[in-house]
Amino acid sequence: MADETSPDSNSSDSNASLELESPPADAQEFASVEASEDPATWLPGATHAGQMYVPTPDEKQLTLRALVAGCVVGGVVACTNIYIGLKIGWTFGASIISAVLGFAIFSAMGKRLSVLETNITQTAGSGAGAMASAAGLVAAIPAMEMLGHHISPLELGAWALSIAFLGVFFVVPLRYQMVEVEKLRFPTGTATAETVLAMFAEAAEAASKAKVLVWAGVIAGLYALGSHFFSFMENPPLAEWATAALPGSAIAGALTVAAAWSFKLYLGPSLFGAGFLIGPRVCLSLMLGAIVAWAILAPLAQSQGWATGAIMSYADGPRGWILWPGVALMVSEALSTLAFSWRTFVRALSRPTQLATVEKAAAGEPKKPADPNAIPNTWWMGGLAAGSVLTMVIGSIVFDIAWWMSLVAIALSAVLAIVAVRSTGETDINPIGGMGKVTQLVYGALAPGQIATNLMAAAITGAGASQAGDMMQDLKTGYLLGASPRKQFLAQLVGISAGVFFVVPVYYIFTTAYEIGGDKMPAPAAMAWKAMAELLAQGLEALPPHAEWAVLVAALVGVAISLLRRVKSIAKYVPSGLACGIAFIIPAFYSMVMFFGLVAWWIWQKKNPTNVERFNFVLASGLIAGEGLMGIVNATLTILHIGG
Repeated sequence: MADETSPDSNSSDSNASLELESPPADAQEFASVEASEDPATWLPGATHAGQMYVPTPDEKQLTLRALVAGCVVGGVVACTNIYIGLKIGWTFGASIISAVLGFAIFSAMGKRLSVLETNITQTAGSGAGAMASAAGLVAAIPAMEMLGHHISPLELGAWALSIAFLGVFFVVPLRYQMVEVEKLRFPTGTATAETVLAMFAEAAEAASKAKVLVWAGVIAGLYALGSHFFSFMENPPLAEWATAALPGSAIAGALTVAAAWSFKLYLGPSLFGAGFLIGPRVCLSLMLGAIVAWAILAPLAQSQGWATGAIMSYADGPRGWILWPGVALMVSEALSTLAFSWRTFVRALSRPTQLATVEKAAAGEPKKPADPNAIPNTWWMGGLAAGSVLTMVIGSIVFDIAWWMSLVAIALSAVLAIVAVRSTGETDINPIGGMGKVTQLVYGALAPGQIATNLMAAAITGAGASQAGDMMQDLKTGYLLGASPRKQFLAQLVGISAGVFFVVPVYYIFTTAYEIGGDKMPAPAAMAWKAMAELLAQGLEALPPHAEWAVLVAALVGVAISLLRRVKSIAKYVPSGLACGIAFIIPAFYSMVMFFGLVAWWIWQKKNPTNVERFNFVLASGLIAGEGLMGIVNATLTILHIGG
């Protein structure tokens, strides 16, 4: 996912993230919450035992209806994540959406879920929803497709299952230490637990939020469908209209020039809604990056003869030239941020895990009775072994990766997953992009020139970090609600399996209908991973003429941004290098529409801050989901040559 929204995001869901780097802090309306000390907030009949909620012994938990609801909602989110991920590199989590919709749907039917059933719904939903990112469908896989490696649906499904399960198995021995002993905050997991309890305390409020989400989705979906048949709804041709109305005027000329450099009006509900979620820092960074890239560097490269092809050509045009400083900016900030967080590495790798407790017991200390809710070691160890073998086999057959290289990637991923989980617990930021780049650098040395190996080894790391962080957030939610880790573990596995059946066919619908890397699906995350692999394989020869100096400057700027973000007094004013870099890769109009969403959010915030707090997340999520789902319909219509 990569990779970063921002700690000052307006109100994002669990795991909202840029595919290039990682998730942000969760919804501000919940992120500061810890276990409540106010008995008035506990549910009737609950007892206080250091947690927010202690269920009754006979409370329902792992039920079929809870699993189905979570898988369906999470699968829908996963599909929309492919759509928005291939547009701008972002993916969004499904935890809170799954909890809210699952609760609301069954309440409307008069069959309310229990607290623990709702927790199972959000656990299965988060597992399914994360599959667009964990399976590599917005980064590594489209990068491979752009390099000419076609992957069949069966091969992709097997690959997705094997690498996504690895992250879940990695996390099991870490749970006891990080959740129960150190009690790391895991803000998204805490936020989800508080959301679940808030719904049970105020069922009418949950129903209102679900209604807003659904209506926003319906409106966005209908608008997207209309745009398929009437393109001016999505892309109003202002330059053409101005030229027809005012031929030869300065206004018409300026609009024509701006449109040529991708500064034109785009009205996409999903990206407009994303502007509500990702926060001022990221939105403003996107606009800054768009101006620097498309209004300054791209015209400069063309005027100096460094990129003489068509403006939007990756091969020899300005777009292909500015790609490289954009990638350099993203990679340098991600790696330097990771390096400056070395203390997290030390803490992650030096603290004992649950395995230490097992070893002490084996050495003669009294053994406690087996906990029926704990995840048996045989489950995760056996699953890890089976998943590793499957990954090595699929990697060898599909991507021609030597089995031992896959094994090294799995071992490296296990270590980096520990770091990812601790980072998520301490900051709510999972540095997926940085982890992937570390693996790419390692395999640049281990397998020089082998681009497929480089990409897919990094995909293993990204999947491990993504699902490990996601699963630990869910386990934190379950801990605060008194849930069974064993049942959550099973729900996560079911959710992942269901997610694969959603995302694989939808991925092929989009990639069949649209060119990956084109204006419709610019796939910035895939572009960055592909560029990194090519640079490691070919060296400076991969760069277009005179781009090396732009790359060097951008890399230094990325390091400087990472350093400045560590100065607390100015941190909130420092732009996001990742967002700026993405703006170099996507056409400027995508950055513009998210900025318009931010402006709308600012106006709304000023006029009615209470409603912003209540409905910001669900409104934005509905806009994203509505267009994303209708995007599948539109892609199918495109394949069938209907409209468009």
